[in-house]
Amino acid sequence: MSNLTKVITGVGRFSYANVWEAKSINGGDAKYSVSFIIPKSDKATIKKIKTAIEEAKKEGISKLGGKIPSNLKIPLRDGDIDKPDDEAYADSYFINANSNMKPGVVDKNVQPILDQSEFYSGCYGRASVVFYAYNANGNKGIACGLQNLQKLKDGEPLGGRSKAEEDFEPVEVEDDFLD
Repeated sequence: MSNLTKVITGVGRFSYANVWEAKSINGGDAKYSVSFIIPKSDKATIKKIKTAIEEAKKEGISKLGGKIPSNLKIPLRDGDIDKPDDEAYADSYFINANSNMKPGVVDKNVQPILDQSEFYSGCYGRASVVFYAYNANGNKGIACGLQNLQKLKDGEPLGGRSKAEEDFEPVEVEDDFLD
């Protein structure tokens, strides 16, 4: 794998963030994963990803059977087409990246994030990913390998779960309340 298949993205939004514990999806091997949402306006990141995918095709030609199939699966997807009912993916592209190894997760100052509640689906940041060819069970394509993540700012949590601070307000409780 060359440096030409590695991409450090611009700022996007993290969704389906499974970066603290490997999880099994559809009964497969447990992996760390994230869906990274890229605004369509971020032309520089989209171009870098498309270039890396083309390089991964060239580097993986032997794995793909010596030629690039017309139905080759690629990891860059259009949120307006593939997730039309999900507001978070509107006017965006996305890539699903995964890894057997735990990704590094840092903050804007490149300090490791240790509090798992600090990095969540809905926060914004950048991703370090690599693209490579695969050929498994008759499926051929380019995959996106998760390397590292950098959180840059908070965002509205995705997934429908509210924060406790938003659900409740301070309450004065009298001492004999439970008597």
